[in-house]
Amino acid sequence: MLAVLPMFSSQAVPIQLRIALGALVAFLITPMMPPVPGADVLSIWTLARLMFMEASIGVLLGFVSKFVFYALEIAGGFVATEMGLSMPAEFNHVTGNAMFVPGLIFYWLAMMLLLTLNLHHWMIVGFERSYALVPMGGAHLSEALLVNVVQKSAGVFVIALQISAPVMAVSFLVTLVFAVLSRAVPQMNVFAESMPVRTLLGLMTFGLTCTFMGQHVANYLRRLPEDMMSVARLAGG
Repeated sequence: MLAVLPMFSSQAVPIQLRIALGALVAFLITPMMPPVPGADVLSIWTLARLMFMEASIGVLLGFVSKFVFYALEIAGGFVATEMGLSMPAEFNHVTGNAMFVPGLIFYWLAMMLLLTLNLHHWMIVGFERSYALVPMGGAHLSEALLVNVVQKSAGVFVIALQISAPVMAVSFLVTLVFAVLSRAVPQMNVFAESMPVRTLLGLMTFGLTCTFMGQHVANYLRRLPEDMMSVARLAGG
């Protein structure tokens, strides 16, 4: 789970530290786990199957917890396109990928909110409680689990549209106004004339609505532990 979890999966976090954190979490959680039936007579093939199954569940939980960050990256792309800032892409040292400037702002905002709200602690608590829902070796694929993951992945685009809605609305109004002006003045170069206005109003809207965007992002981040529990519940059911 730590290999794909936000913040811990950063390239800035050394692999040795990531392995040490995984070992520490395992050491702290192991005494609270229920005993594994027949643990004394496990064969090497059964142990390998259990390890693969538990690693798959951990990757799935970490992948579900990153949906919000994927949505913020898409929202940043929407905002950059509407403001005409899609050309200069910045390098995100956390993900190791190029990202538009609004998306980079959204990403670091989400990271700060994740730490400020102590949600990284709650996600580890949710990971520990997931063993009560998915006992070791008790996970299996089901139609309900696949439907739930697909619905959460589809909600990524909904979140991105909701976050970028103010800037997209202002951009639409600017386009509408210049479309009317182009009918009155056919010689006007609508694209060249509207781009500075769109960029200026987009930056103003982005700055004025950052607080509301942060509240919106915080609401989705607070759902991460419950999303992890729901996926674990379906995987164990």
